[in-house]
Amino acid sequence: MLANILGMYGRTVTVLEAMDQLIDYPRGVGLDDESFRTVQTVGLVDTVRPHTNPQHIMRLVNGAGKVILVNNPQTDEFGWERKHGFIQPEVDKALYEGLARFDHVQVHFGHRVEDVLEDGESVTAIALVAGSDGEVEERRFRGRYLVGCEGGKSPTRKRLGVSFEGESPSTRWLVVDVNNDPLGTPNVFLGADPKRPYVSIGLPHAVRRWEFMLRDGETEDQVTDPAYVNELLANHVPNPSDLDFIRARVFTHHGRVASNFRKGRQLIAGDAAHLMPVWMGQGWNSGMRDATNLGWKLAAVLAGQADDELLDTYTTERKDHAKAMVDLSLTFGKFIKVTNPIAATARDVASSVLNLLPQVKRYFADMRFKPMPRYTQGVLVDPTTQASGTAAAGLTSKLIPVLTANSTVSPVGVQFPQPRVHTRLASNVLLDDAIGNWWSVIVWGNSPKDVLPQSSLDKLDALGARLVAVVPETQRAWAEQYMDPDVLVLGDHTGRLKKWFDDRPTPLVFLRPDRFVAGACLTQHAPATLDAMLLAMAFTGQPADSIPSLGVTRTRVSS
Repeated sequence: MLANILGMYGRTVTVLEAMDQLIDYPRGVGLDDESFRTVQTVGLVDTVRPHTNPQHIMRLVNGAGKVILVNNPQTDEFGWERKHGFIQPEVDKALYEGLARFDHVQVHFGHRVEDVLEDGESVTAIALVAGSDGEVEERRFRGRYLVGCEGGKSPTRKRLGVSFEGESPSTRWLVVDVNNDPLGTPNVFLGADPKRPYVSIGLPHAVRRWEFMLRDGETEDQVTDPAYVNELLANHVPNPSDLDFIRARVFTHHGRVASNFRKGRQLIAGDAAHLMPVWMGQGWNSGMRDATNLGWKLAAVLAGQADDELLDTYTTERKDHAKAMVDLSLTFGKFIKVTNPIAATARDVASSVLNLLPQVKRYFADMRFKPMPRYTQGVLVDPTTQASGTAAAGLTSKLIPVLTANSTVSPVGVQFPQPRVHTRLASNVLLDDAIGNWWSVIVWGNSPKDVLPQSSLDKLDALGARLVAVVPETQRAWAEQYMDPDVLVLGDHTGRLKKWFDDRPTPLVFLRPDRFVAGACLTQHAPATLDAMLLAMAFTGQPADSIPSLGVTRTRVSS
């Protein structure tokens, strides 16, 4: 994904893969709406969508099979269903094949990086490659930055010398994947059975996954023996021996986060930076968040638009949320894997009582317990003080528009919603497809050119920011006629953007390429907010044409 994002922005990228080919067996099984929004940004929705199962419902059941909790979020605020089941090898393949669009991106399989040399201007990866004759040769690849995405045992992280804090519970699990799903139920069951906790997951392409918690003393050879696997499955299917097995494998959950994701010209992402227990399905998605956050920043630095210090905000913005997801996943796992019968009964009774309360039931059903990313430090501007590099979670101004607002929760540091809009050239398109994949300035009801001074407009032009006016659909034709032709006019035919702006006293929004709000303010605060934002991203003033492509995504609107 990181290579796709950088390729989209015209950057030269080399991907070195130690294996000879992509992994072909199931791994991650959960893809969320934030990740799908990134898939949309790089223009690969059409190739990824067929390998997903949208609206993946999760039901927690007790030892008697009674449902004690349902997780079925209905929101689509970011443009896509909140949860998807997916086949990771097929999605990985779609991302890999997507790189063929970019002549400046190369992928080399069978290249195991053994060492890295770094100086003040570059970093060199030394890879070992086995030739057809079996001889091993050394190849060197030089670049300005190296990102290690090599998993939990990451050599890059070890070279950085950073700690990897957290815990690795001793509990082991057996994962069993089969073809020709014998159950056919399209969703997820978490079996909180004190006798042996289990998971049963319906996946796309008729794949079924089971996971069984192993007891102390059960060896890997024992539990992967076909007869033993059949015994574990005996309560789930009538005849386990007739199943079409893909694999059976033992694994241990880990919950760890690196103390820093960057040192010098080397960075880490994905499992190299944080190991996520499986319970919330956030391992793959956390890696996607890393790529989404880091991709545009690397592109800006490589293009000369931002100084190198911008890359320090990658750790600042991503680490806390990664830790929050690790902690939540560990807590949820402890809730499921209770084996003491008395404790399990108490848990089940408490869950049944809480389910009688509508607010509590909605809290779990809508997945409100999942911490959404909120950046408080980084490429941000406080909406009250216009302080650079920081953003409080609340609006504290004494101005009447703030005092009378429906919400004084700051929109800065969180993702902007993605409803559908109308444009002059297309109807009912997702917001991101309309505005493009770089910076945007979005103003409700006004033209940005009418509310910003020329000095601010010049800076936005250098940044390459898209100027966007959002109006009710009834006013779009008028706005298209009377506003400057450089302003993209969006018609809010669903009313969802109107509600967003109605709830918040921030009619002007500076939107980052990763769809997080960098600044939000009253229009008269916009010049100061813009200057603070550019300071936070270490902006150099380099013209935007140094980013060769701002419209590689599959968009219906010219950019």
